[in-house]
Amino acid sequence: MALLQTLRRIVQEVNAAISLQQALDIMVTEARNVFATDACSIYLSDKQNNQFTLMATDGLSQAAVGKLHISQGEGIVSVVASRGEPINLDNVTLHPNYVSAPCLGEDNFLAYLGVPIIHNRVLLGVFAMQQRKPRRYDESEEAFLVTLCAQLGVLIAHAEATGLINGLSDVPLGKEKESILQGIPGAPGVGLGQVVVIYPPADLDAVPEREADDIALEIDLFATALKITRDEICHLQQRLAATLPLEEYSLFDTYVKILDGDHFGAEVVREIRSGTWAQGALSKIIRQHVRQFEAMDDEYLRERATDIEDLGRRVLAHLQTAQRQTPDYPEQTILVGNEVTPAALAEVPEQRLAGIVSRQGSRNSHVAILARAIGVPTVMGVDNLPVSQLEGHELIVDGYYGHVYLAASQTMRNEFLQLAQEERELHDDLQQLASLPAETQDGHRLTLYVNTGLLADAGRSLSVGAEGVGLYRTEVPFMIRDRFPSEEEQRVIYRQLLSVFVPYPVTMRTLDVGGDKSLPYFPVHDPNPFLGWRGIRITLDHPELFLVQVRAMLQASEGLHNLQIMLPMVSVVSEVIEAKSLIEQAFAEVVEEGYQIKMPPIGIMVEVPSAVYQAAAILKLVDFMSVGTNDLIQYLLAVDRNNARIANLYNSMHPAVLMALKMVINEAKQAGKPVGICGEMASDPVATILLLALGFDSLSMNAISLPRVKWVIRKFTKAQAEHLLTEVQAMDNPKTIRKHLQAALENAGLGGLIRAGK
Repeated sequence: MALLQTLRRIVQEVNAAISLQQALDIMVTEARNVFATDACSIYLSDKQNNQFTLMATDGLSQAAVGKLHISQGEGIVSVVASRGEPINLDNVTLHPNYVSAPCLGEDNFLAYLGVPIIHNRVLLGVFAMQQRKPRRYDESEEAFLVTLCAQLGVLIAHAEATGLINGLSDVPLGKEKESILQGIPGAPGVGLGQVVVIYPPADLDAVPEREADDIALEIDLFATALKITRDEICHLQQRLAATLPLEEYSLFDTYVKILDGDHFGAEVVREIRSGTWAQGALSKIIRQHVRQFEAMDDEYLRERATDIEDLGRRVLAHLQTAQRQTPDYPEQTILVGNEVTPAALAEVPEQRLAGIVSRQGSRNSHVAILARAIGVPTVMGVDNLPVSQLEGHELIVDGYYGHVYLAASQTMRNEFLQLAQEERELHDDLQQLASLPAETQDGHRLTLYVNTGLLADAGRSLSVGAEGVGLYRTEVPFMIRDRFPSEEEQRVIYRQLLSVFVPYPVTMRTLDVGGDKSLPYFPVHDPNPFLGWRGIRITLDHPELFLVQVRAMLQASEGLHNLQIMLPMVSVVSEVIEAKSLIEQAFAEVVEEGYQIKMPPIGIMVEVPSAVYQAAAILKLVDFMSVGTNDLIQYLLAVDRNNARIANLYNSMHPAVLMALKMVINEAKQAGKPVGICGEMASDPVATILLLALGFDSLSMNAISLPRVKWVIRKFTKAQAEHLLTEVQAMDNPKTIRKHLQAALENAGLGGLIRAGK
């Protein structure tokens, strides 16, 4: 426990450092004190020059810092780096790779413990501890240093990626220091524009850095927010006075004193006077106080960090209420945030959104799916994104490779401007395919549908040649209300959609909430929401909701007869039987009420692995199947599709995914039932070749992807696609499979679909 507290204290001090160099200096000094050793040093990897540079030391010559360079392959440091594991020696001078560095003054040091600094499989440097007397550092010391290096790796990786922390880069943001951040491709395309930072309410860590337009006004706003917060605390204290123990009651007195005291308020005001807006000043001072408390040895005082943070959030909430205003969106807006939401996208005026960059999320987050639907270049999961420092800066977003360019050179800007122009030309060319069928060169025809949740998408869908709706997300009308929509409200919405697409089929998915889709008036609290109460499980538990929705769908189909009903998240045959029984009940009721309707085709979404293995039994009960690859891939590969850290493992080209798709296809063909795909995989031009070869009858995607997918289909023969499928089935690496298919697209003259102009 003592070592854990020490580790917490060191990490807090390091995180409070104002530069990387200061953080490294703190690390070596603290480590030397903890281990009572004679020297601690940090060497960082210089990949450009294939060497390691001494960046910090306590106990060896300070004159060597920044000047001592060790070539890769030379000395013990290189041995630690190449092995990627600790080396613990009682006499380092006896090691065959030992090389003395006279400028360090380490000739009399014998004991040596070297630990690699690694982050996300990348070697960043080596931490070395030395002692004059010969001895082996014990297991607890070695384990502690390994833990310390894991924390240090995160800090160094951030600095190295952004170039925004002094020490790795002497040129701060805004001084023409070009940097490239790596994220996850969210939506294809390239975008250039000016950053608008969005941030959640009352989140101290998310407040962006911004200069004060009017210092006197900012001070007044802060004083008002402080007073409102103080009054709230006093009111809360009075209301709970009769029930609070003396210790807790006194704690409220402490809160009031903090808010009353000159010290805290004066610090924030002083920060505002230096030119920072009130929210940024408050955030900075609160975070400083929190770090100070968290670094304390006394457990009671350490817990007070939470109290300080809570007070800060309360004051910030009132500041944000007072300063709430619509952002000034530039003509070319790049929306940036720790977590960009669909609601934030909706607030940007039409035609002004040029790109999206989110620190959190993955390719299959809802905001990324929406971005692909509206054609906005997007990069997700940029772990090293310095959100608070980007307001007003120019960014280049490369949604193909997941790159974000900061302070790009004019040469780089010109290159991406050319790429953007080529994309516009490609888009114009693809529009000419709208009236042509999705037919291969040897006469094989596929049906291309659209996925939608909004009636407003209908016009665009028809204009690009959609032959119906493969997935209508009925939860959207539920999510934009503060209550469940009535049967009549649902009927009107469904009728409009069915009318627009008649005679083309419209497949309506029954209410699919839970997981990462929640209704504010119907909260679902699940410890593991993706494996919890969601989809068909909720609606079968609430037949009153299911029956109302199905009745509205059936009523809306009168005289049109283009409705299809699809059940989400089916995992067992009994769910299909129960749902069909309810649909039949609703049908009988609606017919009895006088509606002239037909029983619509009923199908399921294959999203759960159990549905893959039960496909034969389920197909006896339904009229069609549609594979929802977003969730199916997630469950097959045990990869949370919204987790940026493991997003590289979420891969539609995984051999297990292709095998599962083939199993569903085989069972559907055996049963003589149509099978389609409505997940995001259907909108991927590279995957189109495989889906064609596997034998899917239809593909459903966002409207903007449909012309691209149609172009691929019209450029290949079914025989060519089947030959490519045979080749990739012999491969076991998803990346190899994708590269092989990309090469096939390039050879067919479709390189522009992979990356315009490159």
